Amino acid sequence: MTPFTFNTAKSIVFGSGSIARLGEIAVQQAGRRLALVTDKGVIASGLVEPALEALRGAGCEVQVFDGVVADPPEAVVLQAVEEARAFGAEGVVGLGGGSSMDVAKLVALLAAGREELGAIYGVGFAKGPRLPLILVPTTSGTGSEVTPISIVTTGENEKKGVVSPVILPDVALLDPDLTLGLPPHVTAATGIDAMVHAIEAYASASPNNNPLSKMLARQALRLLGGALLKVVRDGRDKAARGDMLLGAMLAGQAFANSPVAAVHALAYPIGGRYHVPHGLSNALVLPHVIRFNAPAAAGLYAEIAPDLFPELAEIGTQARADAFAEKLGDLAPSCKLESRLRDVGIPQEALPTLAADAMKQTRLLVNNPRPLTEADALAIYRQAW
Repeated sequence: MTPFTFNTAKSIVFGSGSIARLGEIAVQQAGRRLALVTDKGVIASGLVEPALEALRGAGCEVQVFDGVVADPPEAVVLQAVEEARAFGAEGVVGLGGGSSMDVAKLVALLAAGREELGAIYGVGFAKGPRLPLILVPTTSGTGSEVTPISIVTTGENEKKGVVSPVILPDVALLDPDLTLGLPPHVTAATGIDAMVHAIEAYASASPNNNPLSKMLARQALRLLGGALLKVVRDGRDKAARGDMLLGAMLAGQAFANSPVAAVHALAYPIGGRYHVPHGLSNALVLPHVIRFNAPAAAGLYAEIAPDLFPELAEIGTQARADAFAEKLGDLAPSCKLESRLRDVGIPQEALPTLAADAMKQTRLLVNNPRPLTEADALAIYRQAW
């Protein structure tokens, strides 16, 4: 068997109402003086209150940083680090979507004081140590609570990643109740994002693609495929919300070890330049990248297609791979999401710039099952427009 490495969070706590355990977990794992990293939307939704109640009930002092924004820029990360240091934080709690959890990872790392943000972009440059870290997702998409990755916007539009097992959390706490109030549009976009993680992990050309990631990716797709339309139509369906949250976490474990590829590489410029939410950016290019990759990955796509769409199980390999791309293309309109680049305000004349930007994502493109050139990227954007 080909050698591989598999890393994930040290501990995973899952269950309805498990946010009430945050205080006892924090005292055991992170100390009593905590920096809580979140955003104003999560605060406005009331989701921070049960976390604070649990923490303060356990005797913790908490400093709340709520300045996280989508596609967080370096300035936000550095401000959060400065406030955590000034507070004398012993540990960090990240509560929110992927952006809040990504910032929390870097706060835990940088507040320890031995590394600088500009020096740790890329794979394996962050060495630690870091402060104890607990991550609590409030969306079912990024899987950031179990990934060794933090994405930061640098300059005007470019995104860079800090990738290191050092920033995996000590505890990932998943409470489906925290996702019950997600609006349908966010539910759909983040859910498709999680599907992309599983699909790209399964077909990744990374030399670290491994049996554990493949197994997790397939189980993630089964859970997500059975639950997505249910929660878009009825956001209070607790069982389906639980499946979505668990599926997103399993997909996160999969791609944390068998990295994503061209879908994400082409999605990042869309988010960076036009501030389209990450999950929706992925959804906009997903079926077109799958069609591009099919000559090299049809067999892999045929293997996982019935996990997401059970009705495809009875057709042949090539036909199944083709149908897989078609059905992925139908997901966004079925969930009432925008399905074309023009629908999110991207002008046709911007496509060459997006293609040039996508080629900077070498960390991701190297994992694509079919080599992709700038001309290929432009052709995919045109198909998506």
